[in-house]
Amino acid sequence: MAEALRLYLVLARAEYRSAAQHRASFALLALTSTLLVALDFVVIAFLLQRIPRLGGFSLAELGVLYGLASTAERLADLMVGDIEKVGVQVKAGTFDLVLLRPGPALVQVAAPSCRPQMLGRPLQALVILGISLSQAGVPWSWDRVALLPATVACGTLIMVAVWVAGAAFTFVAVDARESMNAFTYGGGVLAQYPLSIYASWFRHLFTFVLPVAFVSWFPALHLLGRPDPLGLPEWFRFAAPVAADASTTVAAVAWRAAVRRYRSTGS
Repeated sequence: MAEALRLYLVLARAEYRSAAQHRASFALLALTSTLLVALDFVVIAFLLQRIPRLGGFSLAELGVLYGLASTAERLADLMVGDIEKVGVQVKAGTFDLVLLRPGPALVQVAAPSCRPQMLGRPLQALVILGISLSQAGVPWSWDRVALLPATVACGTLIMVAVWVAGAAFTFVAVDARESMNAFTYGGGVLAQYPLSIYASWFRHLFTFVLPVAFVSWFPALHLLGRPDPLGLPEWFRFAAPVAADASTTVAAVAWRAAVRRYRSTGS
């Protein structure tokens, strides 16, 4: 694990050094990507102009959900987002080159995701989170202070696991990239809104199968001091580490199984 992390950091540093050679392009792409993702919250703000509360949540409270979900999703995208292209590599036969090089295949296909131009995306989400927390009247206590960074870390791991598991699926269905995006980017968007506004089967799917509810919904309930309108156990609010551990384990097993069953196209 230590060697894999070292290799990942080396490859990520190479990506950063490459981007630094083109400063004007770097600045323009960074600004553009930040402004584009900022529109996500603008849409929520406009929605609340027509509907004073959504699922019983005010704009500031929705900002907390948005900040937690978007920070985790965008950090995961920054860390491993390029792994979604593995299906293209499998189809073209270029995944053979990954297996021929020294170092874990997962690190090699994920490291190019670390493009510094994309740093503005999670930073924008963190700014919204900070402003929303200050406006939402959070009753701060030691457990809430500890829960906040733990939620961001565990939420990021959950979203990374969703990306890796989706990439493993594309070994079998090589043209399923868009289907994978429905769970990666789509899961991040879903977690920006109260879980209570969705249908029952949808809530169960994104709590017990794809645990994005632990990225924002359950921790936000505790941060905001709100009761759970769905009546789920209170310990769910602190179960993000358990969900992160379970999801990363499943993703790791799925990835290893997919790489083991990979067969070259011969090209």
